[in-house]
Amino acid sequence: MGGLIAQELNHAGVPFSAEEHDRRLTELLGERDRYGGRPSVLAEVCEQVRAALGAPQLNPDSAVDLVATLRRAGLEVSSTRKWELARLDHPVVEPLLRYKKLSRLHTANGWAWMDSWVRDGRFRPDWVPGAVVTGRWASRGGGALQLPKEIRSAVRADPGWRLVVADAAQLEPRVLAAMSGDEQMARAASAGDLYQALVDQGVVETRQHAKVAMLGAMYGATTGEAGALMPRLTRAYPRAIGLVEAAARTGERGERVSTWLGRTSPPPSAWWRDAQSAAQQPGAGAAAERRARQVARDWGRFTRNFVVQGTAAEWALCWMGHLRRRLAGTGPADGRPELVYFLHDEVIVHAPEELADEAATAVAEAARAAGELLFGSFPVEFPLDVAVVESYDAAG
Repeated sequence: MGGLIAQELNHAGVPFSAEEHDRRLTELLGERDRYGGRPSVLAEVCEQVRAALGAPQLNPDSAVDLVATLRRAGLEVSSTRKWELARLDHPVVEPLLRYKKLSRLHTANGWAWMDSWVRDGRFRPDWVPGAVVTGRWASRGGGALQLPKEIRSAVRADPGWRLVVADAAQLEPRVLAAMSGDEQMARAASAGDLYQALVDQGVVETRQHAKVAMLGAMYGATTGEAGALMPRLTRAYPRAIGLVEAAARTGERGERVSTWLGRTSPPPSAWWRDAQSAAQQPGAGAAAERRARQVARDWGRFTRNFVVQGTAAEWALCWMGHLRRRLAGTGPADGRPELVYFLHDEVIVHAPEELADEAATAVAEAARAAGELLFGSFPVEFPLDVAVVESYDAAG
């Protein structure tokens, strides 16, 4: 089913306005350089970076050159990561962070990207179902799963049509509640905003705490704020937390775990086996034992998340399968709503304006049907945020 849906997405393409894309790029980056160099605004910011560092020949796109130049300016850095640059107190920080952001847009989604991936009013990536080990999708070129907000206004419905944009709210925690049969957590999910429900149930004090704690539970955060909040989650939702903890312990032992529908995690990699073997050798020291424990915990974090993320990917595939069948019976064959975009827990349907509300209903009904198909009558809900808009950016 995933392969069929992917080919239909490839055939349909994402409605895309090259004119709007060019307008947004020009607004943000400046006029396009006819010889393929930096557009005018990006070139201006590049000169600001060079001036702030007193390095007129600096290529800020070279991480090696940039780090060396920053060090010569007396700035102790080991990389050009945003968090490391942001902590510096120097006039170069503001233009450099701006340059990196604009350069990323120019490189990943600029005019060359449009020339390669936009044809006949459609953005045409090559969708690859199940390309990630957990079952998540990817795209073979085009960066379909990473369309930045800056260019989403170019994803635009045809005249007389609308985009129905829907995303499943807090999908992975809801999947965890259903997998584990944790009714207390399912009741929190039924409140709509699961994170706020954790506050209302007295589990944590703020919604931000709830989000940090839940993500920590699913991704294995054991230190900092998330680690401090874990005991509260464990007391409130013992079955849900018990499921991910059991998956983590299984991974730490080098064993494999499975998603709800049976996708199996890969065996531990060679570095895991080497670390465990070294720790078991006669005379192995404390360092070898510490490394063995560390790599075991690392693999446990992977298996902890594998069972949840993989099952969420299965839910999303069921969602699209139900949606595909429902849309097939909506409208005439030459003017029927069609699925045109998918991003983990989000879909876009391109629909004639007069059928847009019907398509939105079909999206919501397909989400409910996917939950029932996987988890039967267990009382967990999968609510959607749905918007009927002319362009992707208007969905919020």
